[in-house]
Amino acid sequence: MSKTLDILDCTGAKVGDYTIPESAIEMEKGAQAVHDTVVAYLAGARAGTACTKTRGMVSGGGAKPFRQKGRGGARAGSGRSPVWVGGGTIFGPVPRSFAKKVNKKVLTLALKRSFSERVEEGDVIVLDKFALPDHKTRSAVAILKNLKIADDTVLLTVGDFDEAALCATGNIANMVLRRAVAVNVYELLRFKKVVFTKEALDAFIGRLA
Repeated sequence: MSKTLDILDCTGAKVGDYTIPESAIEMEKGAQAVHDTVVAYLAGARAGTACTKTRGMVSGGGAKPFRQKGRGGARAGSGRSPVWVGGGTIFGPVPRSFAKKVNKKVLTLALKRSFSERVEEGDVIVLDKFALPDHKTRSAVAILKNLKIADDTVLLTVGDFDEAALCATGNIANMVLRRAVAVNVYELLRFKKVVFTKEALDAFIGRLA
């Protein structure tokens, strides 16, 4: 069923209603899709740059360290054998990608389910527009205080970036600014409050079709 949210202005006053279409709400399925998508997102964020040297990469070891016979010990052909101190590493990590593939339909379902959960929890706020009088951080903080979310972690989603919003929100530690086309499942779940401008919410719901 459809869901209606209040549209607020930057002072926190209600200026209208926003009806989320029934097609954008999904609470019966998608829990596994959310899990798989978050796992894939976090895996893709891993650097994968750990690297060790095999015996062929370690410098030195060109000369046979001692004669083959007569010492009473095991023979050795290189001082860079993995069993020697200073030798190579066997089966050590090498640079790799941890990325996991998520099908488009699974991703769409995960977005819809995670968004629906946040709506049901009452953590989605719709702004008429994120209008700032200047580029100052205190102007952005004032809006958060008007919305009574200044102490929460906030994901602010806009239709497109503008210079004032980027400058004003860049130094707010508990707030992240995103475009509607870039919002992902992990961020929808990570933040305490999710704020959409009306324009951004229109664009985001378009992604759920």
